[in-house]
Amino acid sequence: MDSYPVNATEDYDYNDSDTDYDLDYDPDGVVVPCNLNSNRGVGITINTYIYALICVFGLLGNVMVIVTYAFYKKAKSMTDVYLLNVAFADLIFVIALPLIIYNEHYDWHMGTVACKLLRGAYSINLYSSMLLLACISGDRYVAIVQARRSFGNRSRSLVYSRVICLNIWFFAVILSIPTVIYNQRVEEHGTFECTFKFDADDTSTARLMKVLLPSMQVSVGFFVPLLVMGFCYSSILVILLHTQSFQRHKAVRVVLAVVIVFVACHLPYNVVVLYHTAYLFKERQCETEQIILMTITVTRSLAYLHCCLNPILYAFIGVKFRNHMQKILVDLWCHGKKYLYTTRQTTSKQTSEVYVSAPCKSPEESNDAHQSSFTM
Repeated sequence: MDSYPVNATEDYDYNDSDTDYDLDYDPDGVVVPCNLNSNRGVGITINTYIYALICVFGLLGNVMVIVTYAFYKKAKSMTDVYLLNVAFADLIFVIALPLIIYNEHYDWHMGTVACKLLRGAYSINLYSSMLLLACISGDRYVAIVQARRSFGNRSRSLVYSRVICLNIWFFAVILSIPTVIYNQRVEEHGTFECTFKFDADDTSTARLMKVLLPSMQVSVGFFVPLLVMGFCYSSILVILLHTQSFQRHKAVRVVLAVVIVFVACHLPYNVVVLYHTAYLFKERQCETEQIILMTITVTRSLAYLHCCLNPILYAFIGVKFRNHMQKILVDLWCHGKKYLYTTRQTTSKQTSEVYVSAPCKSPEESNDAHQSSFTM
């Protein structure tokens, strides 16, 4: 089988309508192009089920984090501010996923505008969430390893964290601009896809972007946060292992879980993308390229799974957050019960029947320490 040069795009679909392929030969000697979309149906099926799970659990987890900070727990530390911003970043992507699923099934029926917005949403989520996770590891490093130097003005540290978050969001938007500009709805082998599109006479820009954007994604969106997290959490582990504390083993397990899950979710995808980019303009066999593209599809879904795990690893693994989550569930039950009680009471004025038991007692009517927290 002959080889052919392959051009790649930054994300999602690693092909391009402007690519000139060397040709394969069928058994009769007829020249035919290599079809990079031969496994497209399988990829869409895999993505549909995995993305659906990510949508459900990612939406629930990140909404719970946002509700907790909005109504139950004020952001009192830099890590709290970072966690809240991570939840917003992941929520943006989770909301975009159903639209991505729909458009991949129906040849990007929503057009080029949706293509640009959805690709841009993913890119912004990638850079912002990864850099914010690096900031969380840095804040934990300062709080544990540099504990003696970390005492300072709480309000000042909150101001610093908000400024850092604003800069990260701005940086993520800037890095995502090329993704928004060059992604378009184009026709590939009789189907429409959202992929990179360049002018036919602008080959220099095409080659630059097809190398630069995946390289930035791998370096800024993975390796830089990985280096920061590796240094910070390894230093934290050294301190914890020398600490005689009842909570030491639990803290060590949490740190290891954070690092292992991060690496397991993102390393396979970024390694495949890095390999694909390194051999971007070299000849490769058609079957090899098809295998690589399918591997990218599978490992990309694994990377997306991390947005579901962030709330568990960074928020709900703590006792306080779990208590707040229980309060949220109790309050939802009480407010729902109160609504049903009021509705049934109104509709049954002509009878003496009571269909629903009395609603939960209000904080004033109960000596319990729990309070309804749907007020700021």
